[in-house]
Amino acid sequence: MIDITLQNFESDLITASLQQPVLLDIWAPWCGPCKTLGPLLEKLEVAYAGRFTLAKLDSEAQPEIAGQLSQAFGVRSIPFCVMFLGGQPVDGFVGALPEAQIRAFLDKHVPSTEALAAEEEVQEAEQLAAGGDPEAALAKLSEALALAPGDDAIRADYVKRLLEAGRTDDARRIYEPLVPKAIVDVRAAALGLWLEACEAAAHARPVDALNAAIAANKRDFEARFELAQRHVAEQRYTEAMDELLEILMRDKAWGEERARKLYVAVLEILTKPLPKPAAAEAKGTLEIAGRSAAVASDPVVDGYRRKLSMVLF
Repeated sequence: MIDITLQNFESDLITASLQQPVLLDIWAPWCGPCKTLGPLLEKLEVAYAGRFTLAKLDSEAQPEIAGQLSQAFGVRSIPFCVMFLGGQPVDGFVGALPEAQIRAFLDKHVPSTEALAAEEEVQEAEQLAAGGDPEAALAKLSEALALAPGDDAIRADYVKRLLEAGRTDDARRIYEPLVPKAIVDVRAAALGLWLEACEAAAHARPVDALNAAIAANKRDFEARFELAQRHVAEQRYTEAMDELLEILMRDKAWGEERARKLYVAVLEILTKPLPKPAAAEAKGTLEIAGRSAAVASDPVVDGYRRKLSMVLF
């Protein structure tokens, strides 16, 4: 448990919530219900074994912070608890609720022990991959997914690394639960098209034969698309996009936009995923706010995005 002041608001609340959930208890010495709620929250912090941090704010001693949060959430009474995730206030409750209701609130935002263990496995996988041990990284991702089978981000990362390792059959098996989500999830859709390209490449004509067919007929779009799929399967992404651009420059809607969809999928494959967002949008905007994490742009990806825009628009 920590006490929040203007001096440590940024470091111990905003920045700390980028690493794990922080529940802020806004109280006052004269508040009777606060005296009931406070000990209960302290007990739950222990019971949840470090899965969230309890922070306390004396509204009498720190009226500026308490006032901003009350205004942001439209709350004028205490005790008032605010959950911070990803550097932002995302949810809250008012009053000395029973323990069961507080646990239900916490369980909406606090990761389970299995989820935390899975995240540790993912971090180890990233370190192993960066250290040049992709097989060990895959083993760690397999363990992570077993701990958190409903985590689509872990599943997507596992599929990506399986495809990079050329394990297409395993990738198909792991990808299957993502199929219904590909309609609305750009990353899932991109992985599905990458997987299709790998499966198609296993039966594709040799590269020389495809190049010969294209040389004989520049509008042999089937050959160009087949060649692009081979390039994607063999992770020659810029070559794949060059072939797809040739199709798009001649016929934007060819093959029910198969060329455009695969091109966009390759861009997504090459784009580093954004940091995990907070579990929910903030209900109000605070003057004191966390800093958003940014991902550095890739000049190759940016260049091919511009090329696509020029062709389509």
